[in-house]
Amino acid sequence: MTRIDLTAATPRRRGAMLTTACLLAALALPPAHSQPASPATAIEGPNSNGGAATSAASAPAATAAPAGTPTRRQTLTVAEMGAYGPIALRGLDPERVLNVGIRADEVVTSATLRLHYTYSPSLIYPLSHLKVKLNDEVVATLPLEANRAGQQVTREIALEPRLFTDFNRLAIEFIGHYTVDHCEDAAHSALWTDISANSTLTLTTAALRLPDNLALLPLPFFDRRDNRRVTVPFVLAGNADMATLRAAGVVASWLGALADYRGARFPVARSAPAGQHAIMLTLPGPGAAALGLREIAGPSVTVMPNPNSPDHKLLVIAGRNAEELQTAANALVLGKAAMAGRQALIQTVDLGPPRAPYDAPNWAPVHRPVLFRELVTDPQQLQVSGNDPQAIRVNLRVPADLYGWNQRSVPLNLKYRYTAPSTYNDSVLNVDINEQLVRSYRLRPLSGSDDENLVSVPLLSGSDAVVSNEIRVPAFRVGSDNQMQFRFHLDSQKTGLCASTPAKVARAAIDPDSSIDFSGFAHYAAMPNLAFFANSGYPFTRLADLADTAVVLPDAPRAIDQEALLTLLGHMGRWTGLPALRVTVVPAKDVESVGQRNLLIVGNGSAGELLARWGKSLPLMIARGKTEMALRDQRANAWSNWLSESEPETMTPAGRAILSADGPLAALVGFESPYRERHSVVAVTATEADRLGDVLDALDDPTKVAQIRGDLTVVRAKEVEGLRLGERYFVGDFPWYARVWVRVSSHPVFLGIAGILAGLAVALSAFWALSRLAARRNGG
Repeated sequence: MTRIDLTAATPRRRGAMLTTACLLAALALPPAHSQPASPATAIEGPNSNGGAATSAASAPAATAAPAGTPTRRQTLTVAEMGAYGPIALRGLDPERVLNVGIRADEVVTSATLRLHYTYSPSLIYPLSHLKVKLNDEVVATLPLEANRAGQQVTREIALEPRLFTDFNRLAIEFIGHYTVDHCEDAAHSALWTDISANSTLTLTTAALRLPDNLALLPLPFFDRRDNRRVTVPFVLAGNADMATLRAAGVVASWLGALADYRGARFPVARSAPAGQHAIMLTLPGPGAAALGLREIAGPSVTVMPNPNSPDHKLLVIAGRNAEELQTAANALVLGKAAMAGRQALIQTVDLGPPRAPYDAPNWAPVHRPVLFRELVTDPQQLQVSGNDPQAIRVNLRVPADLYGWNQRSVPLNLKYRYTAPSTYNDSVLNVDINEQLVRSYRLRPLSGSDDENLVSVPLLSGSDAVVSNEIRVPAFRVGSDNQMQFRFHLDSQKTGLCASTPAKVARAAIDPDSSIDFSGFAHYAAMPNLAFFANSGYPFTRLADLADTAVVLPDAPRAIDQEALLTLLGHMGRWTGLPALRVTVVPAKDVESVGQRNLLIVGNGSAGELLARWGKSLPLMIARGKTEMALRDQRANAWSNWLSESEPETMTPAGRAILSADGPLAALVGFESPYRERHSVVAVTATEADRLGDVLDALDDPTKVAQIRGDLTVVRAKEVEGLRLGERYFVGDFPWYARVWVRVSSHPVFLGIAGILAGLAVALSAFWALSRLAARRNGG
C-alpha cells in the first residue's frame, strides 16, 4: 500500500475554491439583464435559401469578454462531440444528443452551431422542422422548406453562451410529417433528415484565472471536460540529469493515464512558455530563484501563476537534490488528493510492494471471467432507448501476448433485456467486436410464461424479456485494444395503417453481469512485434509500473529527445492506467548496467551508436546520410523452420543494402536484447533528431498505428510502412506439451504421422494384452 506524508504550506489568503459564479464575477461579466435582447435565430448560410429560422424565446446576445481578457477560439466537429459519423434522424428516433465540455478555466463568450443537413423531399413542409436544444432549453427551430428538399442546406445558429455549463447536451430533434391523415405511420420511410459529419460548433472562450490551490489538481493541466489531446509543456534545464528526466517521466506518465483516449504530448521548453499551463522541475539555482523559491526546504510541489502568462499556471516540482525531486514527483502522482493550498512539502513516500505481471488497471483480468460492470464507469452506459438507438459500446483491453493454443474462440456470456414485441418482427440484436459482426439474434416476443399477469410482485412485472446466450468470439478478432458493440433494433409494433403505435418507449440493456473469459489463454508471443508496442506498450507494460523497463537516452539529450521520452512514457500511462513509478532512465554509456531489463532506446547520436555496436544482425541501422537495411530471401524451408520454432512463412536474411538519401527518415526497430535472451529492445531513431517527432505523430494517429507491425516500421513524412526482416524469438510461459501440439498441428504431415504412430501403439498394446489373455486360458 502506498503511503505519503506531506504538509501543506498555508497560503496568505484562505478560502473556499471559487465556484463558477465567483469566477464569472472575477471576470466582471455584466449581468444578463444589462445586455440588449436579440432573438436567437438561425443565420442564413451560403447554401440556404434565405428562409428565416425562428426561436422559442428571445435571448440575450453573446457576452463579450472584458477588454484585455485572453480569448480562445475552437471548432468542434460532430465526431469530437461524440458522434460516430453522420447523424441519421428518423421518425421513430428523431433526436440525437451531442456532448460538449467546457474547461473549468474558461467561460463561453460566444458560440455558433453550423449545421449541414439534408431532408426528405416527401414531407409536408409547413408542419416539419428541426428543433435545436442546449441543456434542454430550445434555442432555435429550423423550418424545412420545399425548394431545398433533397439538397444539403447550411444554417448557422447563434447559441446563448450563458446556457453553457461544464458538461453540456446539444440535442437536434427532427419533427416531420408526410400526411395530414390521422393514421400517419411514425416508421414511414419518408420521415428522415441526415446531419452531415461536417457540421461544427465554434466556441469563443475567455480565460478564467483559477486560484493557486493544489486541491484543484489535476486542473488546469488536465481537464476531463476537454476532449482534445492533452498538451502540457515541461520546463527542464538544458543540462538536466537522468534523475530529473526520470522524475519528469513519472509525471508525464501520470498525465498520460489521465488523458487516456485523448492522447498526450509533452513538448520541452527551457523557460515557461507564454499562453500555456506548464510543469517545471527544478533544483536550487537561478531558475528556482527567479520563481521566488530562494530556499528549497525539501521535496515540494507548488502551484503559481506562469511568470510569462499570469492567466496560466506553473506547477513547480522542486527538491534539494535529484532524490528529493523524485520524491516530490512520486508524491504528486500518488497523493494529490491530500494536497491543498499553494504549496505542499513532502515528508516521505512509500511506493508499496512490487506490481504483479498483467495487473494494469486498464487491462481486463485474464485469470477469471470479467464482468461487464468492471469494464464501464457507469451501468447507465449499458442501457439505450428508442427503436433504433445508438450502439452500446464496451471497451476492452487485454494483454497483447494472449495465445489460445487449445481453443480458437473467447467465451462471451451475454445477458440482455429489451422491450419485447407482441409478435415476431424485425427486432434484432447485432453483436460486433471491432466493427466486425460476431453474432446476430432475432429478438423474440413474450411467451405465455413471460406474461406479466403471472408475476405477483408489481416491481418485477413488465413486458421486458431477459435472454442469456453463450457466444464464441473468434480469437483472431480480438487484439490488445478492443471495443465490443451491441446494436439493438426494436422494430415498430404497429400492425395496421390505423393501428396506434405503442406509447411506451422501447428500451434495451446489456446486463452488467454479462462476462467474457480469457482464462483459457496462455501468455506466449512471437517477438519482435511492433504492433504490440504501438497498441499496448508490450512488452514494457507487462509490469504496469515499468519495473523491468529501462529507457536509454543519448548521453547529452536534446529537447526533442526529452520530449520523445516524456511522450512515450505518457503513452505507457495511457495503456496501463498507472504512472511509471519504477522505470529506469539511463544514458547510452551506462546501458550495460540495465542489460537485464527490456530496453527502450530513444534518439540518435550516442543512443543511435548502440545499434551500430550491436552489429548487422539488426533489421535497420540509421546514420546521417546513410541507411543500412537487411534484405529477405523469398524462399523458406518448412522443415528447418519447424525445428527452429519460427513460423513457416518466416524468411531468412539474404543480404543487406546500404542506401544514401537526402530525405528525412524515422523508424521504430524491434529486436531481441543482446544482453539477455527473451528480452526485448525497441529503438525510436531517425536520420535527424528533429524527425523523432514523426514517430510520435504516428503513435498519435490511429490510422498510422494500424500500419505499425513486424520488427521494422519506417516513417517517411505521412507514409508508414511495417516490415519483417529479422529473426523471431518467443517470450512467455508455454507448457512443453502445448508447444509440441502447436508445432505438430500446424503441419498436416507430422499430424498424420503422429496419428499413425498412435494407432500402431494402441493396436500393439491391444494385441499384446489379448495374447496374454489367450495364453492364460490355455494354461501357458
